[in-house]
Parts: sequence; C-alpha cells; structure tokens
Amino acid sequence: MSNKESNFGLMNRMRIVKGGILIILLAGVLAIMNNLFPFRIDLTEEKRYSLHQSTKDVLESLEEPLEVEMLLNGDLPGGMRRFQKNIEEMVKTFNDYSSVSINLKRFDPLSIEGEKEKEDYIVYLAEFGINPTNLFATEGGAQTSRMIFPGVVVRNEEFETGGLLLKGEKGMTPDQILNLSVENLEFELINMIKKLTRNQMQKVAMITNHGELQEDEGYGIVEALSEEYEVYKVPLGQAKGVEDLLSFDAIIVAGPKSAFLEREVYLLDQYLMSGGKLMFCIDPLAINMEDAGGEGTLALGFDTGLERLLFKYGIRINKDLVQDMNFGYYPVMAGEFGDQPQIAPLPWPFYVIANTMSEHVITKGLDQMKFRFISSLDTVKADGINKIPLVFSGNYSRTLAQPVKVAFEDMSKEPDINLYNQKQLPLAYLLEGQFESYFNNRFLPEEFEQDSDFIKANSDGAVIVIGDSDWIQSEHEVGSGDPLPLGISPFTTNSYANRAFLQNSLKYLIDPDGIMATRSKVLKIRPLDKKKVKEEKLKWQLVNIALPVGLIMLIGLVKVYMRKRRYGG
Repeated sequence: MSNKESNFGLMNRMRIVKGGILIILLAGVLAIMNNLFPFRIDLTEEKRYSLHQSTKDVLESLEEPLEVEMLLNGDLPGGMRRFQKNIEEMVKTFNDYSSVSINLKRFDPLSIEGEKEKEDYIVYLAEFGINPTNLFATEGGAQTSRMIFPGVVVRNEEFETGGLLLKGEKGMTPDQILNLSVENLEFELINMIKKLTRNQMQKVAMITNHGELQEDEGYGIVEALSEEYEVYKVPLGQAKGVEDLLSFDAIIVAGPKSAFLEREVYLLDQYLMSGGKLMFCIDPLAINMEDAGGEGTLALGFDTGLERLLFKYGIRINKDLVQDMNFGYYPVMAGEFGDQPQIAPLPWPFYVIANTMSEHVITKGLDQMKFRFISSLDTVKADGINKIPLVFSGNYSRTLAQPVKVAFEDMSKEPDINLYNQKQLPLAYLLEGQFESYFNNRFLPEEFEQDSDFIKANSDGAVIVIGDSDWIQSEHEVGSGDPLPLGISPFTTNSYANRAFLQNSLKYLIDPDGIMATRSKVLKIRPLDKKKVKEEKLKWQLVNIALPVGLIMLIGLVKVYMRKRRYGG
C-alpha cells in the first residue's frame, strides 16, 4: 500500500472519529438543554400529541403525585392495542407537563385471585361506570372472545375516581368508536384528575315554586351533578334582586307548571345579562297521563311566562309534540296475576330516542338520549345570537300540533310509517353571542323601575333550551318506585346519555374554554383500501424491502468500482 493510500485511510478514520465525537457532544448538549428547558414539538397535522391550554393549567396546578391505573391489559388485537398505547402515551404526556409525578400502573381485574374478591372489585369498578366489554377477535381462523375493562382508575393518597375510556355513538363501526375514544382521551383523563383534585365546587341552582321537578323532586339532577357541583333548590319568588342569583354559576329551569311573574322573568333576564348561564327545560303542553286510558286525554298548551323571553333570545318552543319511530316504552297495567298487578311496557312514539348528535363539544360522541313528550324548536331572528342545534330526532319523525290526543288505545295498532315524514328535527339548542335584554326599551317591573344597575346587553352569557323537562327527571323502578339515575330505563337493559348530556352542558356553559374544549380534537381515520392492498401487495413489498436493499448494494458496487479505478494502478 502506498504512503498516499495510507495517509488517505488515516484521514478517513480521523474524520469518522471526529464526526462520532461531534454527534456524541451534540446529543449531550441537547439532553442537557432538554432537562433545563424541556420542550416538545408536535409535527402531526392534527396535533394529536399536543395538549389544550386548559389541560396544561390543571396539570401545572397539581399539588400531590397521582397514579393512573390502566385496566386495559393482556394480549389484545391490533385496534385495541393501539388504543392501549394511546392511553399510555397520553399519561406520559400528562406527566411531562405536570408539576408532580403522574405514574402509570397496569392492572388486570381478572387477575384477582378468589371469585368473590374478583366479583367485588368488578362491582366496585361499575360504580365509576367501568363495565366490562366482550372483545371478539379472530385467531387461527377461529373466533375468540375475552372480557376487557377499557377504563382507568385515578388516585392520590386519599381518594380515587375512575371512568370508561371506550365510548361511542350507537351505529358506529369499531374503528369509528376507537377513533372517537382516542379523540376524547385528553378530556376523559383530565376530567377525572380535575374531579379528584377539585378544592372548591361550583354552585348550580334549580328554580322552584312553579311546580317544577314534581316527578323526582330533583333527584335526577342532583345525582348527576353532585360529584362536581353544589346543587341548590332556589325559590325564585323569594329573590329580592338579581344579586341574590349571582352567586350561582348556572341556573336550571326545569318543568314549571305555573306562570312566572314579570319580576321573576326580569331576574332571569338580568342574571343572563350579568354573564349568567341558563338551561331551560320547558313543557309547553300539559298532559295528565292518568286520563290516557280508554278514549285518552288531550295535551293542551299553557303559558309559562317565559315564551317572550326565549323569543327575544332567538328561540321558540312550539306547542306541539314530536313522535318518532325510534321510540321508548311506557308502563301500563296489563291485568293481574294472582293478586299482583302486572305491568307491561307499551311502545310509545311520544318517548323519542334521539341518536343523531351534532359535532359540538357538548354532544360529540354521545350515545342516544331519551326524551318523554318533547316539543319541537324553531329559531327566530335575533341579531348577534349564534343558534347551535345539539340534538336531533331520527329520520322518521312527525309533529302533532295542539290539542294532541294521548291515548293508550292508539298504540294498539301498528303506526303508519308514511305519516312520519319529517326528519332530524332539532330538539335542543345552544344560544351564544350578544344577548339583548328582553326589557330593553320596555317598562321595567314596578319594583325595579329605579334600578340603576339595569344591563341592556351582554355577550358573556349562554343559554340551552329544550322543549321537554322529563329528560332531566328520573324514571322509577317498577317494584319499589325509587328514582333511577338519569338515562336508566326500568323496562330495558338500555341506558341513555341523558346524564352525560346534562354534565357536559353544565361544564360547557360554566367554562366553555375549559376542559370541555379538549373534546374539539379531531383525528382522521385513514383506513387502507383492502382490495388495493391485496392487488398491489407484491409491488409494495418490492418497493419497501427489495428496492432499499438493492440501492444500497448498487451504491456499494459503484464505490468499489470507483475506488479500483482511482487506486488500481
């Protein structure tokens, strides 16, 4: 070998050594900088690894370490394995932004020894809404099934809470449910953490003294909200001024049976003008179901005193009833067996099962809801108000204008589907924007004529309107008559999303830019074309495997050839 070749080889080795040292030094500097000034760069189009600012605020305010116990474990098929990995990555991301450590623990409830202990723990998980799911998969050409728990338990030193992470709307494909569940992971996890570490509860008022909440005395609302809010029954007639209402973060008006006085309408209006949040669940028709037997009874409209107020805000609750071919059941007496009355569920189109939801953060991913005697809604002109429909009826619906006959005997024959010629009627609206007071340019109620704090308009308030109050009240167990949680049916195994809708509505109304905003994340499903994969399998195997190897070999041969030409003599 010539001196020239020897020197060239030595210089080559020196360059390699220097390059290696430089790479090691650069990696060391980057590691030190990352420890001193941690940062993350999300290069994905959908920002799937980024957190909403409200989530970061909650994580940065944590004062004690947390443990997240993931219950989804074991040998899982592809889709569930990706979901499992997404849960792990989200917890790790939370830990990176948290002021304290958030540790991930894996635990399989089915690994508990002893059948009684295992059953007790499964019942305990059910209190958090974590119910087991049967997972079906194909292995070796045979279909297998196993029980999984797609949820987590979050705990600190004193308390623990938990929740289900795999959620979706009825009719979704498994891929769509998985994708939606991944989109909502941030919300579900940070909601559990916030619930666990909350120091002060917000206040919600339920208006009384107009015959409201007679069916369950407010049990449905209180049961759904008590974990996150302090719920009070407030007789509006005793309020002396709007300042008596301003301590409440939101007010619910559900099912008044008598009219509001002008002064009470004024108080609600000024509460909204002061930035308050209102939910109206109003029945515009009165129905006495005790008279529904035989020839039946008539549902007739009555005034609650709130109609003109809502009209001013851009919404009208029509004096009609919606019927839908996707319906629930009403309990009727079907005779006696021995000396015991027999209750039978009667198909009842007045009980609308709504399974079409908007993509708004309140309703995104919610399962179907159950309404009982709901009226349709129309929007009217109200400058500055953004009117957002949240829930819709199905594709086979109709409206019956007052007076509406309500009779059990009408349900004894099969309904004519041709009469159900309306579809996707809006059943719930969210109103946001610049609200103008109903009393602007009007005479104020006598006792408030000298009110110097009267507010003419405001853009901080928000209103949700639904033409039904029964959806927010519990149904009852057939035997005991005890009220059930919202959305639980006494006659079927179905459960409905009424409870989740109420919780999401209050979260959004009170803090629209808070953790509810994390539900706006959208991840695109990019499924492979199975037919194309089958047809082009060999081509892409060659492109992805053979082509890179071939290129490297070709480059090596070219370099050897060039070296021989240069130094071959």
